[in-house]
Amino acid sequence: MSDVRTCPTCGAKAKFKVKETIETYTAVQDDDAFKKIAQLKKAMNVFKVKAEALEQELEDLKRS
Repeated sequence: MSDVRTCPTCGAKAKFKVKETIETYTAVQDDDAFKKIAQLKKAMNVFKVKAEALEQELEDLKRS
C-alpha cells in the first residue's frame, strides 16, 4: 500500500516515495482513491463472508 502524506509545498494529500535520498510527492488522483476504495470494499466483503460462516459454525456447535 502506498505511503500517503501531506505535501509540504501545497498541503494536499500525496503519495510519498524516496528513491536514493530524493523524496518525491505525487498528488493523489481521484482514480487512485477509487481503486483503493474498491480494493478495501472487496477485502471487507471477503472478511464479512468469513465472519458470517464462522458465526454460523459457532451457532451449530452451540446447538450440538
